Amino acid sequence: MEPYIPHTDQDLKEMLDVIGVQNVESLFSTIPSEKRINSIDLPDGIDEFGVLSKLRKMALTNASADRYAFFMGAGVYNHVIPSAVNQIASRGDFYTAYTPYQAEVSQGTLQSLFEFQTMICEITGMGIANASMYDGASSLAEAVLMASRYTQKYKALVADTIHPEYLETVKTYVAGPKIEIEKISHDSDGKVSLNDLKSKIDDKTSCVVVQYPNFYGIIENLKAIKEISKDIIFIVVANPISLGVLEAPGKFGADIVVGDGQTLGIQMNFGGPSFGFFAIREDPKFVRAMPGRIIGETVDVDGKRGFVMTLQAREQHIRREKATSNICSNHALGTLYASIYLSLVGPKGLKEIGELNISKSHYLLKRLEETGHFVRTFSAEFFNEFVVKTDLNVSKMNKALFKNGIIGPLDLSKIEEQMKDQLLFCATESNTAEEIEKLISVLEAI
Repeated sequence: MEPYIPHTDQDLKEMLDVIGVQNVESLFSTIPSEKRINSIDLPDGIDEFGVLSKLRKMALTNASADRYAFFMGAGVYNHVIPSAVNQIASRGDFYTAYTPYQAEVSQGTLQSLFEFQTMICEITGMGIANASMYDGASSLAEAVLMASRYTQKYKALVADTIHPEYLETVKTYVAGPKIEIEKISHDSDGKVSLNDLKSKIDDKTSCVVVQYPNFYGIIENLKAIKEISKDIIFIVVANPISLGVLEAPGKFGADIVVGDGQTLGIQMNFGGPSFGFFAIREDPKFVRAMPGRIIGETVDVDGKRGFVMTLQAREQHIRREKATSNICSNHALGTLYASIYLSLVGPKGLKEIGELNISKSHYLLKRLEETGHFVRTFSAEFFNEFVVKTDLNVSKMNKALFKNGIIGPLDLSKIEEQMKDQLLFCATESNTAEEIEKLISVLEAI
């Protein structure tokens, strides 16, 4: 069988002559020979039904949420998703993940994004929200860039309790403009050290960044942090599900609230894709520094309600030097899922979900402590995640849990070496009492 490549030998020769090389192999001369794959041992081709059968068998080896109990969070969470969410989002008139440039043919998509912005403002307590970002990590990175762009200051104070992957993303984004990242340490209770924060604020500081709840599940004292930060831009990375029960960051004076929207009706999907949300305080000058785009409400020539993109801040729409980002494909399909999810559960439902997350995670902690093998690391109040230290062999423990249909906690030593034998457990409304008791029984049997 001939390879499915449209170029003829003559085409290849002409291209190689233009770039001045003898053959295709020479293009890979910089790769060490021991690192090259000279041949791939692929089986003979089979028919479509055979392929599907093979793929189904392979899929059964995955630890899916349908067959496993999940007690791991750390940024991606297993939540109950109403069946109607996927059913509605899968409608042909909604199912698109790209920017709706032509408002006259995209009213349904634009309206869903408009409603999304409104609901994000409601749960975060902010005045303005854009129509999404790539994910939570890039949303935070863009927020740090925005703070420096607005203040013309180039030092960001970032809590060491934010998600470590978010911090790495921020460092990547700020390398170009040379924004200094300085960490704020945490106290023994797991909260940001207010004394350390005070000592590091100076006239170069553009922003203060905290996570709410933080990476270890602890609920930060936003009021105290804002009082210390005062006029410095205050950025909060929030879990939207927690905002059903926790006071909105906007009520504590947050200037920018960002986060990941995976918890709002999107399956875990091996960690993505998801989308990021980005909300700011209501300020005409501030909004001009915001990345992304805003969907606005208007009326057409006949006076009928309609929707348009009222702010488009990337290079394709405005002069390059005025652009605030290059956000393009902004995971708008994810925002559609979120809009449908939030519309279905409503404020009361979001509060009930948050309360279930609190009660189930606290019950899980209680049962773990009763085994005598787990001691809580941080004393401050938490939402649906918490850290415990164990005297069990962590690797053997998680392998035993997996064999029994359970995805165990995150081994924090893989992120911070000094956190050896410390685990990050998570419980959401999706975890049943039976799952928790099965987890405990497996642990007691180890």
